[in-house]
Amino acid sequence: MARKIGSRYTAHQILGRGSAGTVWLGDGPEGPVAIKLLREDLAADQDLVERFVQERSALLHLDHPRVVGVRDLVVDGNELALVMDLVRGTDLRTRLERDRRLAPEAAAAIAADVADGLAAAHAAGLVHRDVKPENVLLDALSLEGPGGAPPALLTDFGVAKLIDSPSRTRATSIIGTPDYLAPEIVEGLPPRAAVDIYALATVLYELLAGFTPFGGGHPGAVLRRHVTESVAPLPGIPDELWQLIHQCLAKAPASRLRAVELATRLRELLPSLEGLPPLDIDEHVEDGYEHDEADEGDGEGAAHGPATGAAQAAAGGGAVPLVHSRVGPDANRDTHTSMRVPAADELAGGAHGTARAPRPVGEARAGSARHHRVAERRRRLKIGVVAALVAAALAVGGWLATSEDDTGSLPAPAAGYSGD
Repeated sequence: MARKIGSRYTAHQILGRGSAGTVWLGDGPEGPVAIKLLREDLAADQDLVERFVQERSALLHLDHPRVVGVRDLVVDGNELALVMDLVRGTDLRTRLERDRRLAPEAAAAIAADVADGLAAAHAAGLVHRDVKPENVLLDALSLEGPGGAPPALLTDFGVAKLIDSPSRTRATSIIGTPDYLAPEIVEGLPPRAAVDIYALATVLYELLAGFTPFGGGHPGAVLRRHVTESVAPLPGIPDELWQLIHQCLAKAPASRLRAVELATRLRELLPSLEGLPPLDIDEHVEDGYEHDEADEGDGEGAAHGPATGAAQAAAGGGAVPLVHSRVGPDANRDTHTSMRVPAADELAGGAHGTARAPRPVGEARAGSARHHRVAERRRRLKIGVVAALVAAALAVGGWLATSEDDTGSLPAPAAGYSGD
């Protein structure tokens, strides 16, 4: 059913839902648009509405081909809406759910597009603060780029900043999605441009590996890993690409590249990535527990049925929401949620080392259930071999004793054996 949004726009059908609101297909004086209608409780927050109006100019003037443009901001009674350019296509999360991982050339091309958009925003003094696959749209109507990747556009600029208002969160809260949060945010520092670079490097890692470098398990554990653990290298990608990712995932913000540098470096690497297939690695975390594909059908443990929807996304190692969304089944990953900042002793209490090391397919990860089963099989085999050797030794000893009792002496040496 159509509904009026302000005096100039009409929303016709829902395109998607998120924790901040609902995205509608609509039209206005200049043709089709996408309308992000924020939740009613957000619209009722006067502080947020004021921030919304204050940000209007900056958002409207962020004009770049790699950013979904904001055409208007509507404040009408209990309705608060962003009117945006309509992108015909899908988001990057949907692509990951379908393919699990992308070829290096396509992954680097998409990341370079997003870096271009971030460079324009950072130059205008804007920080996105919530870069993740859900906020990257793939334009299906434009010509495909390197590796067959459609052009990528970054959306939802300014929404995190709008919703992160003093009346809604405390100074000890974290806003964002855990898998993509830079360590300085976890430690309570203000977000600057470098947090977007860290998040984009995390997205690029996920496009290549099929899972994020520090994700999996309880959100608190994910946050701790960002601060205490080093990123595990990805086998099978060119060293230059890995060094680029590693630098942008540095714990120190000053060590990361700027967005314009990252975009340039990625595009310089594209020729060397041409024709490389998606990585053949195996790391699979589901609801905090590892599930190895090679385990299926081995007769040990419960079978796992095919994953669909949110479960399929979780199986691919996607973002772990801080709290479960209540706005509908489509919002399986919250965009703007808050969580207490861990204390220093909590951050220091985790195991230091490398998180979620990828490995060749079929090889069990140390500490996983399958790893323990393999180790147990080996232990039992060793015990069996030792028991067989002991039994054989006892049998030989018994035979020797019997022979001595029967003859009164040990058996004569075989021919050719001197006995000296």
